[in-house]
Amino acid sequence: MPRYKDLPHVEPAAPHGLRRRALRLMSGRAFGAVERSLPSRLVVWRLVPRLMRLTGGRLAALLPVPVAVLETCDLRNGRPHRRCVIYFHDGERITVVPSRGGGPRDPHWYDNALADPAVRFGDRLCRAEPVVDDADRARLWELADRFYPPYVAYRAHAARSGRTIPLLQLIPS
Repeated sequence: MPRYKDLPHVEPAAPHGLRRRALRLMSGRAFGAVERSLPSRLVVWRLVPRLMRLTGGRLAALLPVPVAVLETCDLRNGRPHRRCVIYFHDGERITVVPSRGGGPRDPHWYDNALADPAVRFGDRLCRAEPVVDDADRARLWELADRFYPPYVAYRAHAARSGRTIPLLQLIPS
C-alpha cells in the first residue's frame, strides 16, 4: 500500500482559492441533500477512501476542500472503518466535523472514535477527543462555517430532527 503524502496544514481562516470560491457558490441546502443521497453515500463515503489509500492520498488534491482518510476501529465487527473527512487545523490539533450532511444521526465513525479514541488520520496516529467546552465549540464553529459554508445548512437541517452536530479534535501522538 502506498504511503500517504504528508497532509497539508490547513488554516481555516486562510484566503480561499478558485475551487473553494466555487464551492461557496454551490453551498447550501441542495448540496447537503446531495451529500445525504444514496449515490453519494455509496460512492463518496465508500469508494473514495479506497481510492485515497491506493493513490497514497494524492486524490485529495483534486477536491475543492482538504480531505483525508480517518480510520477507526468499527464497534460492530472490530475491523478498520475508513471514511474521508474534511479537516482543518486548530494549532496542532486537527478538527473534523461529523456532520453526515445534517442527517438525524451521527456517522458511525464518530461513534467508533468515541468508543476507541486511538485513530489513524492519513498516516498519523492520533487520539480523538470530542469538543465539550462551549467557548471552544463556538470558536471552532465560527472557523468551520467560514472554512466550509455548507456546515451552516447542515446544522440547521440536523436541528430540525433534534440533533446537534458535534465537533471532534484529533491530537497527534
